[in-house]
Amino acid sequence: MIIVTGASGQLGRMTVQKLLERMPAEQIGVSVRDPQKALELQGKGVRVRQGDFNDADSLTYAFEGATQVLIVSADGFGDALVQSHRTAIEAAKKAGASRIVYTSHMGSSPSSHFAPMKDHAATEEALQTSGVPFISLRNGFYTASALMFLGDAISTGVLAVPEDGPVSWTAHLDLAEAAAIALSEQCFDGLTPGLTATEAIDFTGIAAIASELSGRPIQRVVVSDDTYRDTLMLHGVPEAHANMLLGVFRASREGEFAHIDPTLTKLLNRSPLSVRDVLKTSIAAAN
Repeated sequence: MIIVTGASGQLGRMTVQKLLERMPAEQIGVSVRDPQKALELQGKGVRVRQGDFNDADSLTYAFEGATQVLIVSADGFGDALVQSHRTAIEAAKKAGASRIVYTSHMGSSPSSHFAPMKDHAATEEALQTSGVPFISLRNGFYTASALMFLGDAISTGVLAVPEDGPVSWTAHLDLAEAAAIALSEQCFDGLTPGLTATEAIDFTGIAAIASELSGRPIQRVVVSDDTYRDTLMLHGVPEAHANMLLGVFRASREGEFAHIDPTLTKLLNRSPLSVRDVLKTSIAAAN
């Protein structure tokens, strides 16, 4: 049985849906903190069990009978997050899983300017020392994050963010399909190449695409790091989280997310969704 964690979240749920296109529902189980949020999957025949990365006993129950476990990286950053991933890895090992698949990031590095990349690197180290065969899916930066940073720029006409650099923004849907393929075909081993879309684009480019698609002019304004952090905190974002978000810009300025790789295109046997594709869908849904 393939167990997918975080199946009530965007990537986890999409991955389960893609798995259902490839195998019978009785071969799939999910581990979720709140089973009520996975009733739709249960209705399709997927095994739903409560599991929490901070509760090893719950994971022992949720992972029972697992042949493979997909650990979808949890929200947050820092030592507590890495420890929760270690707990999930140990639980998968205890359950007898023959392979652990983890949703990492193409920018994974212990020296990254973006804190979550250090956490991915630490989790990959835990996988390497676990003694269990693993696949670490080095996903491109989620395009959904670009939309988050874009915010209300279409309505205000201003996108005010710090200096940045090109990022290989990649859609959740494509990465979910990649995860489903990796789980069902076991086509990778260890650290994968970067699973990215076919272009790297900065926020000036994103503003231009959004302006074109919406028919509304958007001015891309460069603000200082300090101004951006202060603005976030003024809107109630905790300082630690504001500094973490600022790290995206610092890292992209250094080219940490600019690499593009053909692996995802080959795996999907088609072109991945572009920033333009995702923006077009988002703008259409908002109108």
